[in-house]
Amino acid sequence: MKAVVLLSGGVDSSTCLALAVEKYQKQNVYALNILYGQKHQKELDCAKKIARHYQVPYKLLDLSAIFAQSDCSLLQHSSHEIVHKSYNDQLNDLGGTGTVSTYVPFRNGLMLSTAASFAQSIGASVVYYGAHADDAAGRAYPDCTPEFVQYMNQAVYEGTGHELSIEAPFINCNKAEIVKQGLLLKVPYELTWSCYEGKEKPCGCCGTCIDRRNAFEVNGVTDPLLLLK
Repeated sequence: MKAVVLLSGGVDSSTCLALAVEKYQKQNVYALNILYGQKHQKELDCAKKIARHYQVPYKLLDLSAIFAQSDCSLLQHSSHEIVHKSYNDQLNDLGGTGTVSTYVPFRNGLMLSTAASFAQSIGASVVYYGAHADDAAGRAYPDCTPEFVQYMNQAVYEGTGHELSIEAPFINCNKAEIVKQGLLLKVPYELTWSCYEGKEKPCGCCGTCIDRRNAFEVNGVTDPLLLLK
């Protein structure tokens, strides 16, 4: 049985890759990375390093043209600055629910559709992706909710003649619980990147930096990226 893992180079997807390798063995796992027009190449470089660490084939596909009309702050052509607030604070600004400024329109839907086509073409039976409860909270990222995963999986299963399914192993987990699993699996988090800014070191102020730091602190360890000199 073969598995395809949507790998961004961050904590969640890298932990997904570790789970897939443990379950299916490295010779049966493929890492698929998507270029969607993001502002920096840092996460792409990290995805390659993670795939190399686990000795799995790595594939990069360019879908950036599809997001050319979006003005999301994550995108290279956008003039919007990355918001330096926690996701909780951003949701509070929205009245408790709503998409945050770093939501790229239906990005995960497009990525999963692409991954499904790729996976079925190589004879894989499952696509892994790292959606989790923190991203789903308040529908900050609506393409990370349990409902989205349920219906997307149903569509993929039906659309591939019942040959392929989607696995979101962390859909009911928060980021701290993901890091807990990853530490047990010895995921090389020093090779990962989460920050929305593509600088030499994480900014420490954007939503994903704050979530990442807190997740490691809950587990009683320091994020290895914060030890960079």
